[in-house]
Amino acid sequence: MTEDQKLAEFEARVARGDKVEPGDWMPEEYRKNLIRMIGQHAHSEIVGQLPEGKWIPYAPGFRRKLTLIAKVQDEAGHGQLLYRAAETLGKSREEMLEELLSGKAKYSNVFNYPTPTWADVGVIGWLVDTAAVINQSMLAQGSYGPYARAMKRICYEESFHIKQGYDAVVALARGTPEQRAMAQDAINRWWYPTLMMSGPPDAMSEHTARAMKWRIKTKTNDQVRQEFVDHIVPQIRALGLDVPDPDCRYDETTGHYRFTPPDWEELKRVVNGDGPMNKERIAVRKKAHEEGRWVREALAVKGTGGNSKS
Repeated sequence: MTEDQKLAEFEARVARGDKVEPGDWMPEEYRKNLIRMIGQHAHSEIVGQLPEGKWIPYAPGFRRKLTLIAKVQDEAGHGQLLYRAAETLGKSREEMLEELLSGKAKYSNVFNYPTPTWADVGVIGWLVDTAAVINQSMLAQGSYGPYARAMKRICYEESFHIKQGYDAVVALARGTPEQRAMAQDAINRWWYPTLMMSGPPDAMSEHTARAMKWRIKTKTNDQVRQEFVDHIVPQIRALGLDVPDPDCRYDETTGHYRFTPPDWEELKRVVNGDGPMNKERIAVRKKAHEEGRWVREALAVKGTGGNSKS
């Protein structure tokens, strides 16, 4: 078969909804797009442990401490699943981690903002993880088998993270005036970073059209963002809290909530390394990577059959 015939057959398979598996022929651009997306997703899970992980020693009560530890541990597991999925496309985990630590690789904007209060943990679990599950549920229907299957497991665990975050915010919303104000302040700060999380608007995205054509994605950035807003706005207001957008209102004509778009220049700055916490997050990951080097080296020696005691 010619390359054009292979491409035509590949696109016909994808259009039918068939899954592409690691040993199948695929266009090089498809493989590159997947490595970029899966790598960014894996890095986001790993860096995403940090904003909430700092609160483990200070979580209010033993139960919340345990659930937060479990959540942070889940995020590490999600990163491992995703690195493994990317490895099936020919990119090693070591390469991807080197790109993350050197600042070459990108990851989600939302993990580059500070978490100054306990309410941030609840709002991340509720708002950020809700936005993540809406996006990941879409990716679970995508064309690449290993990525889609990883998404199904990740979404299952993320659904518990949403409940954990919502429960924490409910406790604050029903608490003292100071606790309620803390919850509102966290929502105010995380609203727009969460809206940015779905990616730039479709008109500004250089990858969306190709990702949709090959069913790497089954919804556009704008569709995912609108689905999140439609889902979360009624929940926020049901708790007596405010959406930090005075123009956010339900449109009877469209059946959707209208909202003020985020500052897309801010998204660009943060994703490219100039956010409030970019340097600190990467510094923490570098430190952990170096401190864990001896473990990796010991495992490598044991894996080759050498004497790990020597």
